[in-house]
Amino acid sequence: MIERFNLRVYGLVCNEKSEILLFSERRNGFQMLKFPGGGVEYGEGIIDALKREFKEELDTEIQRAEFFYFNEEFQKSSFQKSDQLVAFYYLVDVDHAAISILPKTPLDATDPSDFEQASWHPLSEIASADLTFPVDRKVLEKFLSLKTT
Repeated sequence: MIERFNLRVYGLVCNEKSEILLFSERRNGFQMLKFPGGGVEYGEGIIDALKREFKEELDTEIQRAEFFYFNEEFQKSSFQKSDQLVAFYYLVDVDHAAISILPKTPLDATDPSDFEQASWHPLSEIASADLTFPVDRKVLEKFLSLKTT
């Protein structure tokens, strides 16, 4: 039974080399590849959460965010089985040179092997199956279809 909503926000960042920024994480033994972003905290707006997540994960400020996608279909949370995932995706402009791509320990890490790291992936080489989560896969497919038309 679904007990609550889990609000998430993510950013899609591309550079001049036609690469997309993805985020690798390991949390409590679970390895994932996803878009940068994360949870919306209580009392926080969606864009404020996106800005906070980009500052925490990438140590950079968002210059512009344009709404791109919202999951309209039901999606159970991968981590909290009693949560329904509600995810917002934005096309984001940042100063690419300011993005921190060095590996670091997540703020709330409990396992010493936990890490997070941003990396650039050529759009011509990335496939939706490379991403861990179903909504991210759908978003990447939509994004790639717009880039090829």
